[in-house]
Amino acid sequence: MSRMETIGTDRPDGPTIGTSYADQRSDSGSDAQRPSSPLGASEHRRQSGRSTELNVAVIVERDDNGEFLIRELQRQRVVVRHIWPPPAQLPLQHDVIFCLLSKDLPQRIPWVPGEPSSALVVVDDGKEPLNLELIHNCAGHGVLHYPATSRMIQTVLMLSREGFQYERRLRGRIDKLDDSLRTTRLVERAKSLLVRMKNMTDEEAYSFLRTRAMEKRVTIAIVASTVIDSYELLS
Repeated sequence: MSRMETIGTDRPDGPTIGTSYADQRSDSGSDAQRPSSPLGASEHRRQSGRSTELNVAVIVERDDNGEFLIRELQRQRVVVRHIWPPPAQLPLQHDVIFCLLSKDLPQRIPWVPGEPSSALVVVDDGKEPLNLELIHNCAGHGVLHYPATSRMIQTVLMLSREGFQYERRLRGRIDKLDDSLRTTRLVERAKSLLVRMKNMTDEEAYSFLRTRAMEKRVTIAIVASTVIDSYELLS
């Protein structure tokens, strides 16, 4: 039997309104009985082997277009939270945020440009002339124009999430490269000091740093930094 879950809708001037949708998972939690996800199994799989639903914030007016957007997202097996009116700052605890385009939207984005905390989909309701510069300044991962179709919503949800994940992987690689570069600089400087102070060759100096790192069970960067700090203190 399917069970029902309730999605809360934030209303500043009234009680919380619930929107229910059917969660078609069986009580046994078997993945074999779950429908396929538009985001792909690899995105939803975790170490436990079970699928994980996305948390999506929808910051749009709850008119006919907004209701259609919410229903279609629920069909894609995501947990939807409707928020209106728009908050002063976009929430950070969601995987994807669908937010109505406004002139002050760039100022309400809380993360540093280039380091988003969520995938952002800008929703253009078509009431104002198309402002490509404003859309560009929002630095979103996708744009949804009203009136939207089921295919449009499904596509922008998938592409925005995958684009966000790709950016995050790139940032991780860049951080690792930065750490590697800093380590290389420290090691090279420590080697030059050892060569000069202890009359070692480059190979002997590197072997000295590596051996000390293994003995102390720390990284070679820490040992190199210690050598440099000791030299600066003594000099």
